[in-house]
Amino acid sequence: MRTAAAARGRYVWRAMAEPGRERDDLLLNAKCVVAAMVAWVLARYLLPPTVSTFAPFTALVALQATVYRSARDCAQYLLAMATGTTLAATLAATVGIHGWSFGLLTLLGLWAGRVRRLGQQGAQVTIVGFFAFSSGQGRIDYVGHLAAAVAIGALCGLGAHLLLAPARHTGHRRQAVAALCTGMSRRINALADALDSGEPDGERVRQWRRDWRSLAADCRDIQDRIDTEVENGRLNPRRSPADVNNALARAREVADMAERSLDHLRSMTRAVDHALDGEIGRLPDSFRPGFSSALRAAARALEELGRADRTDIDRLECLIDDAEAELDRVQHESASTALRAQTLRGALLTDAGRLLAELRAGQRALAPVS
Repeated sequence: MRTAAAARGRYVWRAMAEPGRERDDLLLNAKCVVAAMVAWVLARYLLPPTVSTFAPFTALVALQATVYRSARDCAQYLLAMATGTTLAATLAATVGIHGWSFGLLTLLGLWAGRVRRLGQQGAQVTIVGFFAFSSGQGRIDYVGHLAAAVAIGALCGLGAHLLLAPARHTGHRRQAVAALCTGMSRRINALADALDSGEPDGERVRQWRRDWRSLAADCRDIQDRIDTEVENGRLNPRRSPADVNNALARAREVADMAERSLDHLRSMTRAVDHALDGEIGRLPDSFRPGFSSALRAAARALEELGRADRTDIDRLECLIDDAEAELDRVQHESASTALRAQTLRGALLTDAGRLLAELRAGQRALAPVS
């Protein structure tokens, strides 16, 4: 209990100390509480108690992480509610309230709920239909009160979002991408140093493999946050920076490039790990310095790609050119030497070449928006 309480305390402290995910969650929860409370009070005094619960429920539906998602889910819920009440009222008026007609309502509601336009609110067709059919007996006055409760909840939920719209975090997303690329660059440099100095330590190599997996998970999380931030710009009344669309497009391109690059780095480190029994030591002396130099140039290019401010495209191109030239030289010299550790050399050269190809693709993608 003390550990959980301490964790919640740190969570609240971070929310109060600086903008970010914790503050957004805290504000969203506060808006949910206030909107649900106001919706329930209004419905309780204006409408019958049989429908008052629908007002706070709709308010919660209408309060999602972004204004666009809130409007979309609210519209889908209103459509689902209209469909469910229409089915219930039609069946009650035409065939009456019976067990078999309730089963028919359930079947029709499940079918209607599968319409793609209803999204995650498809299940509400059947649920609202149950209330209108069972509690309201399909009466028009009950359906009208139910629609009024839903309207009150929707207005309270969307009103809370418009009064205190979600904050924009474009800078945070760019900084997260920069931190990701810096972490990858640091580990690439460490791998280059280990290959240059001699046989790498087995535990360090395995730690790098674990780091690549962890960074891949971070990369997917960053991509999701960027997508959410792009969505957060839609219908948001807060004024957005002039270059926000280009900044988020750039961040997404770099995050995608980093995810693909991590595949090649995992493959490279896996080859080193499998060769620790002796093949690493048989690498020609002429191979190590040149290959390590190419990796270091790739690390600098990766860090340049992930900069939180604008990438210097000319400098980035020079860094990639240097890395490709160094790798070509190593590959040419390696082909003329004795066939020692040929399998390992081939694997390392292939993965490094693919890594540089990803960096080149990232440079080309950023050129129009930087």
